[in-house]
Amino acid sequence: MSIRKEKDGLYRSYVYYYDKDHKRRGKSAGKFKRKKDAVASANELERELNQINLNLRDISLADYFKRWYETYKKASIADNTCIKYSNTLNAIIEYFKDTMLKDIKRSDYQRFINWYGESHAMVSVKKVNGHIRSCIGYAIDDDIIAKDFTKRVQLVADKNRERKPEYLTTSELIQFKDAVVNRLGGQSVSPYMILTAIYTGARKSEIQALTWNDIDFMHGTISITKSWDDLRKKVKPTKNASSNRTIPVNRVLLDKLVDLRANHSIMVFQNVLGEIPNSGVLNKAIDNILASIGISKNYFTFHSLRHVHVAYLIGQGVDIYAISKRLGHSNITTTLNTYSYLIDEYKAKNDKQIIQKLGAL
Repeated sequence: MSIRKEKDGLYRSYVYYYDKDHKRRGKSAGKFKRKKDAVASANELERELNQINLNLRDISLADYFKRWYETYKKASIADNTCIKYSNTLNAIIEYFKDTMLKDIKRSDYQRFINWYGESHAMVSVKKVNGHIRSCIGYAIDDDIIAKDFTKRVQLVADKNRERKPEYLTTSELIQFKDAVVNRLGGQSVSPYMILTAIYTGARKSEIQALTWNDIDFMHGTISITKSWDDLRKKVKPTKNASSNRTIPVNRVLLDKLVDLRANHSIMVFQNVLGEIPNSGVLNKAIDNILASIGISKNYFTFHSLRHVHVAYLIGQGVDIYAISKRLGHSNITTTLNTYSYLIDEYKAKNDKQIIQKLGAL
């Protein structure tokens, strides 16, 4: 180990060790005001590294993934997300069996992706790859492996399994919105939730969790500070820190939501039976409304309204950065990746206008 005093007057401690390839590596144990605290921290880190190397040196990918999931993920995610991690673990067990983590090469992992992709859609392949990539990052930090064998993997999938949702055009959206408004006023709160999704682009769980304190009728905003767990029937934190946001909304929506105060509930969308509609109820309501106006769309669900919201704003020329903030994305790259097909469509339309304008010169 080494202890050195830095320019800021603090002591930084380092621990040095050799990895499985016999290369000397260093790891910081932190910065401290007192030298003896730096030494103590370095000694503790050294013991941890020795224990980690002893316990995990010959661990399989399946066992490490299970350990990682239970340590870092399980306590902070919803039950339905836990199922997705379990599916990834089952795929790892089926393909890699007891293969040691340290023995897996990039070519081995690519063959795993090829195998998994033969019988799954791209969305599933991306999910599994994302889980494993995150896990491998921790394995590198634990000094079990030196390289990330998931880097530059080529994702493949069964195109026949792709479910391509069909979205509403602008004219269809207006028809749909009018039909939703005509359903307001009864005992069902589902139309109110659908209208809220149209005007805010918020996630289903975020809309479900809204309370009257989240709605500022004076300033015309809705604050997203929590989400709803359908399985546990209780409030939980939002998807991530960036999901906490305040969304400006128009007076049309706010004036309609006032109707629900008659339910005398803290939760905006809790019905007279004390229930908050789930995905099944909301999707059925959407199907009925679409059928009533003669519109048929494949795989159009409540979540599709988020895409429709984005499509409408892009079509109106709203800046993508402003849209990203409204959606609660952690960065604009997420928005660009998720809605790239919409952005490409809008770009193609603008390209035609540009050519027309230049032709007038």
